[in-house]
Amino acid sequence: MKSNILVLGGKGKTGRRIVKRLQNLEHNVRIGSRSESPAFDWDNPEGWSAALDGMEKIYITFQPDLAVPGALEAIEGLVTIARRKNIKKLVLLSGKGEREAELCEQVVINSGIDYTIVRASWFNQNFSESFFLESILGGHVALPQAEVKVPYVDAEDIADVAVEVLLNDEHNGQIYELTGSRLLTFKEVVAEIAQATSREIAFTSISLEAYVKAMEEQGVPSDYVWLINYLFTEVLGKESNQVITYDVEKVLGRKPIDFSDYVKKAAATGVWNQTVEA
Repeated sequence: MKSNILVLGGKGKTGRRIVKRLQNLEHNVRIGSRSESPAFDWDNPEGWSAALDGMEKIYITFQPDLAVPGALEAIEGLVTIARRKNIKKLVLLSGKGEREAELCEQVVINSGIDYTIVRASWFNQNFSESFFLESILGGHVALPQAEVKVPYVDAEDIADVAVEVLLNDEHNGQIYELTGSRLLTFKEVVAEIAQATSREIAFTSISLEAYVKAMEEQGVPSDYVWLINYLFTEVLGKESNQVITYDVEKVLGRKPIDFSDYVKKAAATGVWNQTVEA
C-alpha cells in the first residue's frame, strides 16, 4: 500500500534523499519547506495544520538542531496538531548524545502515536554540504577538539534507515543510534580529503574560544554560533558519542558506508575543487 508522507526539511541533507527514495517507491510525498505550497515553516506555526492535512506519516527534522532553545516547544506544538490530524506514524531525526534533543524525543514517545527515533552521529556530508566545506575549499581547516574521534555517519545511510522505518511497522517504538564503522579525528578527515583531491589542505587545532570568536567576527548568526559552541562542548567530547554502533546493519542488513567511500564519491563530483570567491 502507498502512504501519504510529509517530509519536513524535505530539501535538506537527509530530507531530500528521503523524498527521492519515497517518490521512487511511488508514495505520495509532501515536501515540508517554506518554499512549498502548502508551506511548512518552523517559525510560522499557523501554517503547520495545512501542511499536515491528508498526511498519514511524518518525517521530522528540526532546523538547525533539536538542542536549540525553542525546539522543545515547537515539537510539542507539532505533535499536538499531529494528534488532531490523526497522523499514524512519526519518525524523528535526533542527535546522538544531545540531552536537549532527548527531551524532544520524549514528546514524540509520549504522543500516543506510533513512532521511531533515529539518533545520528555527525554527518559525513558536513564536510561537503555544510559546516566545514568553506574552510576545506580555502585549504586551511582550523577546529577545536582536534583529538576527539567521531564515528561519522553518511546521510545516505540515514535516509535508507528513515525510509525503512517509515514504511515498516516492525520498527515502531524503537530508538536507533546510527554511526559509521570507524572513528576519525578532524585531522584524519582532512588528510583523507586532501589525498582524494590531490590538494594541500592544512589542519590546525585551535581553542573553542578562538573558534567562536572567529565565527562572531565573520558575522555568523548568533543561533548558529550558539549551536556550534554547544555541539563542541556538550556533545563532541562525550565518551558515549565516541562509540560505534551497529544499528545501520541491524535495520538495513548491510554495513554502513565507509568514510573513505564517501570521500571518493564526493571528490568525484568536484565539490572540493571549486574556486573560492574572494
